[in-house]
Amino acid sequence: MLNIKPKITLVGAGPGDPDLLTLKAVKALAEANVVLYDALANEEILDYAPKTAIRIFVGKRIGNHAFTQDQINQLIVDNALTYGNVVRLKGGDPFIFGRGSEEVEFAESFGIETIVVPGISSIVAVPASQGISITKRGVSESFWAITGTTSDRKLSSDIALAAQSSATVVILMGMHKLAQIIDLFQKEDKGNLPVAIIQNGTTAEEKVGVGTVDSILEVVKQKELGSPAIIVIGEVVRESNKLKGFYEEFLSKEEIR
Repeated sequence: MLNIKPKITLVGAGPGDPDLLTLKAVKALAEANVVLYDALANEEILDYAPKTAIRIFVGKRIGNHAFTQDQINQLIVDNALTYGNVVRLKGGDPFIFGRGSEEVEFAESFGIETIVVPGISSIVAVPASQGISITKRGVSESFWAITGTTSDRKLSSDIALAAQSSATVVILMGMHKLAQIIDLFQKEDKGNLPVAIIQNGTTAEEKVGVGTVDSILEVVKQKELGSPAIIVIGEVVRESNKLKGFYEEFLSKEEIR
């Protein structure tokens, strides 16, 4: 009988483009006996795991959960105890709105060795892929990274605070509450503030919509934008050379109106 040493490696899969996976992540996958992967992890990344590795999809979307978080925690532990080396593959970075810390804590409560391989977060990578520098000298001195939907399915109260600042605001998981988000910025008299929404960023299915706080809901409707998407609100959107054509086209339409 083989002497199985349980180990769990929490791996950040990056924002979507498989080329943005880190070398350390590739090495971890190459040694996996089991891979549990999320909906936001590009399935091409699974090719880095051995053909003999067991692959288990544990993705979650709004209204469509393959497993609850408690079930995922138990699956990670059960597979580690049974097969040894488990890679838990999570989209983006596992410690940024990824519940990675909960999974590590649960595994460690069983005395299982855990390793964390950080991933490139969509918070910075997706705006950057569209030429948006979320901090830019003379334009933005800081940025807020906020979840649009809290664990109890409500709008984060931090968004109201962010709307009062001059910082760039980057919101994840906010598309289903976009109207509420926009209302908070309008209450701060920021209707002309530029907004970019990037759906499926860094992938072949990427879609982009650009406008202002006052117009972005119509842009979303016209371009049929949805989840998963990053919402970027701030003057830095106007500074992107890559989006300049989108933004100038939008402004010309506004002038015609």
